[in-house]
Amino acid sequence: MDLPRIDRGQGRRLVSSLEDSLGFCNTASLSFASLLGALILFRISEFFKRRGVKREIPAGKKTMVAMVARQGRELQRYTSSGGRRVVGCIPYRLKMSDPCTDDIDEQVQVLVISSQKGHGMMFPKGGWELDETMKQAASREALEEAGVHGHVESNLGKWMYKSNRYNIFYEGIMFPLNVTEELSCWPEMEVRKRRWVSVAEAREGCQHDWMREALERLLARLREQNSEA
Repeated sequence: MDLPRIDRGQGRRLVSSLEDSLGFCNTASLSFASLLGALILFRISEFFKRRGVKREIPAGKKTMVAMVARQGRELQRYTSSGGRRVVGCIPYRLKMSDPCTDDIDEQVQVLVISSQKGHGMMFPKGGWELDETMKQAASREALEEAGVHGHVESNLGKWMYKSNRYNIFYEGIMFPLNVTEELSCWPEMEVRKRRWVSVAEAREGCQHDWMREALERLLARLREQNSEA
């Protein structure tokens, strides 16, 4: 196990913090053994943070999940040209107040989120990683960024879009996610806003053309399913 390099002052602060949180006995001096043990515990903690381990928190009304969003791109999948392979989803639900209308645009609501800077309107998306399927990635992004669970349906298609930050094209795959649970606590709740909007609002406000096209494909699919019912 590779251990991080820290100086003696940092080591003392780390051990002191661990003593406070884990109930270690106070020591008058920093021994090599205590420093080594502290470093090992620190590395184990960081490993579980990177892997996004879930921790259940008791709640009176709904189950709340405290989960650290995945960090880093060690497992990121890339295209042959070097662009990231991104998976996203459109979280949606059917309004129960007017179930008899034939207008799918009026029946459907979609959940949109803001960017981490708190503005814009988009659907959850993120890198597809080596240890998960595309549907698992779509479900994870919905949980991390929007705090919802649901049924991931068959994909809506694949798009190539240009990165806003880099002069390279990414590959984006979108799925519908029929929402079954909305959590009150989720990993990115402090940096993103979420909001249920109408189809018309999503069309007007979504900042990515390829996401709007994915929305139109979802609506066309739902119309077809509605006509067959």
